[in-house]
Amino acid sequence: MIEFRDINWDNFEECIRLELKEEQKNFLASNVYSLAQSYVALLNDEMPAMTFAIYDGETMIGFIMMYHDTAEENEYGDEARYGILRFMIDKKYQGQGYGRKAMAKALDYIKTFPQGDASSVYISFDQTNAIAKNLYASFGFQDTGKVDDDEVIFKLDL
Repeated sequence: MIEFRDINWDNFEECIRLELKEEQKNFLASNVYSLAQSYVALLNDEMPAMTFAIYDGETMIGFIMMYHDTAEENEYGDEARYGILRFMIDKKYQGQGYGRKAMAKALDYIKTFPQGDASSVYISFDQTNAIAKNLYASFGFQDTGKVDDDEVIFKLDL
Protein backbone atom coordinates (compact mmCIF):
# COMPACT_ATOMS: atom_id res chain seq x y z
CA MET A 1 0.00 0.00 0.00
CA ILE A 2 1.35 3.39 -1.01
CA GLU A 3 1.69 6.03 1.67
CA PHE A 4 3.32 9.41 2.08
CA ARG A 5 5.58 9.95 5.09
CA ASP A 6 7.24 13.07 6.36
CA ILE A 7 10.93 13.34 5.73
CA ASN A 8 12.79 13.33 9.03
CA TRP A 9 16.21 12.48 10.46
CA ASP A 10 15.42 8.76 10.20
CA ASN A 11 14.76 8.75 6.44
CA PHE A 12 16.50 11.88 5.15
CA GLU A 13 19.64 10.11 3.91
CA GLU A 14 17.62 7.43 2.16
CA CYS A 15 15.49 10.09 0.46
CA ILE A 16 18.47 11.96 -0.96
CA ARG A 17 19.92 8.69 -2.28
CA LEU A 18 16.84 8.00 -4.45
CA GLU A 19 17.83 8.22 -8.12
CA LEU A 20 16.35 8.47 -11.55
CA LYS A 21 17.64 6.50 -14.51
CA GLU A 22 20.61 8.18 -16.22
CA GLU A 23 18.50 9.26 -19.22
CA GLN A 24 15.92 10.87 -16.86
CA LYS A 25 18.27 12.95 -14.74
CA ASN A 26 17.78 16.09 -16.84
CA PHE A 27 14.00 15.85 -16.29
CA LEU A 28 13.98 16.71 -12.59
CA ALA A 29 15.93 18.54 -9.91
CA SER A 30 17.60 16.32 -7.34
CA ASN A 31 15.88 15.51 -4.07
CA VAL A 32 18.66 17.39 -2.27
CA TYR A 33 17.81 20.53 -4.26
CA SER A 34 14.08 20.00 -3.71
CA LEU A 35 14.53 19.62 0.05
CA ALA A 36 16.70 22.76 0.09
CA GLN A 37 13.92 24.67 -1.71
CA SER A 38 11.42 23.29 0.78
CA TYR A 39 13.57 24.50 3.67
CA VAL A 40 13.82 28.01 2.23
CA ALA A 41 10.06 28.05 1.68
CA LEU A 42 9.52 26.90 5.26
CA LEU A 43 11.49 29.89 6.51
CA ASN A 44 10.00 32.46 4.13
CA ASP A 45 6.52 31.51 2.95
CA GLU A 46 3.18 31.42 4.70
CA MET A 47 2.53 27.93 3.41
CA PRO A 48 5.69 25.93 2.74
CA ALA A 49 5.89 23.16 0.20
CA MET A 50 4.54 19.77 1.21
CA THR A 51 7.35 17.25 0.79
CA PHE A 52 7.00 13.54 1.38
CA ALA A 53 8.86 10.32 0.89
CA ILE A 54 6.72 7.80 -0.99
CA TYR A 55 6.60 4.35 0.58
CA ASP A 56 5.30 0.94 -0.40
CA GLY A 57 5.03 -0.72 2.98
CA GLU A 58 8.40 -0.14 4.64
CA THR A 59 10.26 0.49 1.37
CA MET A 60 10.92 4.07 0.26
CA ILE A 61 10.27 4.16 -3.48
CA GLY A 62 10.04 7.85 -4.33
CA PHE A 63 9.65 11.51 -3.46
CA ILE A 64 6.95 14.12 -4.01
CA MET A 65 6.79 17.88 -3.46
CA MET A 66 3.49 19.75 -3.69
CA TYR A 67 2.38 23.32 -3.03
CA HIS A 68 -0.68 25.56 -2.84
CA ASP A 69 -1.13 28.94 -4.50
CA THR A 70 -3.89 31.46 -4.02
CA ALA A 71 -5.60 32.86 -7.11
CA GLU A 72 -3.30 35.90 -6.90
CA GLU A 73 -0.17 33.72 -6.76
CA ASN A 74 -1.19 31.46 -9.66
CA GLU A 75 0.99 32.45 -12.61
CA TYR A 76 -0.85 30.20 -15.10
CA GLY A 77 -4.49 30.94 -14.33
CA ASP A 78 -6.84 32.93 -12.12
CA GLU A 79 -7.91 30.25 -9.64
CA ALA A 80 -6.51 28.92 -6.38
CA ARG A 81 -4.54 25.81 -7.20
CA TYR A 82 -2.34 23.01 -6.01
CA GLY A 83 0.76 22.06 -7.89
CA ILE A 84 2.94 19.02 -8.01
CA LEU A 85 6.42 20.48 -8.28
CA ARG A 86 8.47 17.28 -7.99
CA PHE A 87 7.42 13.67 -8.46
CA MET A 88 9.85 10.83 -8.83
CA ILE A 89 10.03 7.08 -8.43
CA ASP A 90 13.48 5.59 -7.81
CA LYS A 91 14.99 3.81 -10.81
CA LYS A 92 14.80 0.43 -9.01
CA TYR A 93 11.01 0.70 -8.73
CA GLN A 94 10.04 2.18 -12.09
CA GLY A 95 7.87 0.17 -14.48
CA GLN A 96 6.05 -1.59 -11.65
CA GLY A 97 2.95 0.59 -11.39
CA TYR A 98 4.21 2.67 -8.47
CA GLY A 99 4.02 5.97 -10.37
CA ARG A 100 0.33 5.44 -11.09
CA LYS A 101 -0.42 4.43 -7.48
CA ALA A 102 1.58 7.33 -6.05
CA MET A 103 -0.09 9.86 -8.37
CA ALA A 104 -3.52 8.56 -7.33
CA LYS A 105 -2.46 8.96 -3.68
CA ALA A 106 -1.22 12.51 -4.38
CA LEU A 107 -4.51 13.53 -5.98
CA ASP A 108 -6.47 12.00 -3.10
CA TYR A 109 -4.28 13.96 -0.67
CA ILE A 110 -4.74 17.21 -2.60
CA LYS A 111 -8.52 16.71 -2.57
CA THR A 112 -8.40 16.95 1.25
CA PHE A 113 -7.29 20.58 0.64
CA PRO A 114 -4.50 20.46 3.25
CA GLN A 115 -3.51 24.11 2.72
CA GLY A 116 -6.81 25.58 1.56
CA ASP A 117 -9.41 25.35 -1.16
CA ALA A 118 -8.46 25.09 -4.81
CA SER A 119 -10.16 24.29 -8.07
CA SER A 120 -7.26 22.78 -9.99
CA VAL A 121 -3.94 20.98 -9.89
CA TYR A 122 -1.02 21.92 -12.13
CA ILE A 123 1.99 19.85 -13.06
CA SER A 124 4.85 20.54 -15.44
CA PHE A 125 7.35 18.25 -17.08
CA ASP A 126 10.02 18.12 -19.76
CA GLN A 127 8.49 18.17 -23.23
CA THR A 128 10.42 15.03 -24.21
CA ASN A 129 9.18 12.97 -21.24
CA ALA A 130 6.52 10.85 -22.96
CA ILE A 131 6.09 8.56 -19.95
CA ALA A 132 5.17 11.48 -17.69
CA LYS A 133 2.85 12.92 -20.33
CA ASN A 134 0.97 9.64 -20.70
CA LEU A 135 0.74 9.11 -16.95
CA TYR A 136 -0.63 12.58 -16.23
CA ALA A 137 -3.03 12.49 -19.18
CA SER A 138 -4.40 9.16 -17.92
CA PHE A 139 -5.52 11.00 -14.75
CA GLY A 140 -7.27 13.69 -16.78
CA PHE A 141 -4.55 16.36 -16.81
CA GLN A 142 -4.80 18.46 -19.97
CA ASP A 143 -2.21 20.53 -21.78
CA THR A 144 -2.67 24.24 -21.05
CA GLY A 145 -0.66 25.23 -24.11
CA LYS A 146 1.79 27.03 -21.82
CA VAL A 147 5.51 26.28 -21.63
CA ASP A 148 7.84 27.40 -18.83
CA ASP A 149 11.60 26.72 -19.01
CA ASP A 150 11.07 24.04 -21.67
CA GLU A 151 8.46 22.30 -19.51
CA VAL A 152 4.86 21.91 -20.64
CA ILE A 153 2.17 22.85 -18.14
CA PHE A 154 -0.74 20.46 -17.61
CA LYS A 155 -3.85 21.16 -15.54
CA LEU A 156 -6.48 19.00 -13.88
CA ASP A 157 -9.76 20.56 -12.72
CA LEU A 158 -10.86 19.33 -9.30
